[in-house]
Amino acid sequence: MAWDAATGNGQAASVLAGSFKKVIATDISAKQLEHAIRLPNVDYVLAGETTVLPDHSVDLITVAQAIHWLDRHKFYLEVRRVAKPGAVVAVWVYGLLKTSPSIDPLIGHFYTRVVGPYWDPERRLIDEQLKTIEFPFEEIKSPPFTMTYEWTLAELEGYLNTWSATQNYIIANRENPVAKLMAEVSQVHAASRLKVHFPLFLRLGVLR
Repeated sequence: MAWDAATGNGQAASVLAGSFKKVIATDISAKQLEHAIRLPNVDYVLAGETTVLPDHSVDLITVAQAIHWLDRHKFYLEVRRVAKPGAVVAVWVYGLLKTSPSIDPLIGHFYTRVVGPYWDPERRLIDEQLKTIEFPFEEIKSPPFTMTYEWTLAELEGYLNTWSATQNYIIANRENPVAKLMAEVSQVHAASRLKVHFPLFLRLGVLR
């Protein structure tokens, strides 16, 4: 059995379902769970850092793109309670995208200078690649991972608009800064599609 904490709409849980007999996916947002991916071996439960899972019942605990939002002390206590001996805990986030030498400086400036002041403080933990979070488990080294996609410029624009910092900027300034960025991107990138790479930062541990 796997427990996917802070599952959101179940993107990670739905993948885990292909490898585990049972997946318990928890989140504090009922709205997110309403839109979650439905599979016969995935149970969605409204819960935060603590659960009603039995003691020593879980083989894998995962947190995808959300460990920085959790009360980690409370969560880690729950991990130790529900984990079987030898269970694995894996937490990961993806960092700032990379695409090309001409576009990356534009996005980097946008990320740090334009919307940088509008990120929530927790974003710092992602920028630090999760290296600075407390992780009180016997750590397992892992190789680097990267997610790669081929996007249109419209898809890139749509993604940048999902950033919480972008939305906070819009609320504060009553204008969308993405439009100006995309005009700059269009000037240096003539093709209709581009490769986009997201570095994944993973902390992996085992419980004895």
